[in-house]
Amino acid sequence: QAQLAESGGGLVQAGDSLTLSCAASGRTFSRWTLGWFRQVLGSDREQVVAISWSNGSTLYADSVKGRFAISRDSAKNTVYLRMDSLKPEDTAVYYCGAARAGSDFSSWGQGTQVTVSS
Repeated sequence: QAQLAESGGGLVQAGDSLTLSCAASGRTFSRWTLGWFRQVLGSDREQVVAISWSNGSTLYADSVKGRFAISRDSAKNTVYLRMDSLKPEDTAVYYCGAARAGSDFSSWGQGTQVTVSS
């Protein structure tokens, strides 16, 4: 299992930007995929974006393409989610997740709340 710790959530206004961080530890992540998910109370967890630690390839949900950007800092074992042009519908608890190569996401952080006011 990997240990993940998110930070950077908060209350912002529509159109603002916010950057989330996910500090990963406990493993060597060279063959892992890390991702950002979000969940609204009463709804399923939604994958926002994922990044391959080895080659940096990414996969974005259509709802955030062009507004959100994921990046990684291998030296710090940290993944970032830059969120621009935030909308009220982006309001959710954002989770960092990690998956071994070929496996489902199985390690999760505690989540960080993002609230976007209109």
